[in-house]
Amino acid sequence: MDEIRRLIRVRTRHNKPAFKRRGLHRKARLEDVWRRPRGLQSKQRAQFKAKGAHPRPGYGSPVTIRGMHPSGYEEVRVFTPAELVGLIPETQAVRIAGSVGNRKRGEIQARAMELGLKVLNAKDLTRAAEAPVAETEEEVTEDE
Repeated sequence: MDEIRRLIRVRTRHNKPAFKRRGLHRKARLEDVWRRPRGLQSKQRAQFKAKGAHPRPGYGSPVTIRGMHPSGYEEVRVFTPAELVGLIPETQAVRIAGSVGNRKRGEIQARAMELGLKVLNAKDLTRAAEAPVAETEEEVTEDE
């Protein structure tokens, strides 16, 4: 485990260039994602040093930590509370899918806490649960 933490620290310190798409600064509609330059007169395709580096095999992270969260856990995306069964709390952490609503998210977070799993994108749902109760109490006091 110490070796994995060391490799994660090395990965974050790794001085990797930002692989910029050619002509990104010229057109607002171009996305900031790498596309291989294909023009015959393109200086970046010809690999002029000042025009930016190309992604190469040497820039990748070590295989043992590839895809790991910076906290050292392997991420597992979860949609339902039933998917938490069988996960290993020592090595795996839960990321709740973005399409999951607050009610099911609360169930997943509660079940993960029972199983000792870490939730990487946990939300504080106490205010959402308390808000409707507070409104009903105010309505009752106004009626009296």
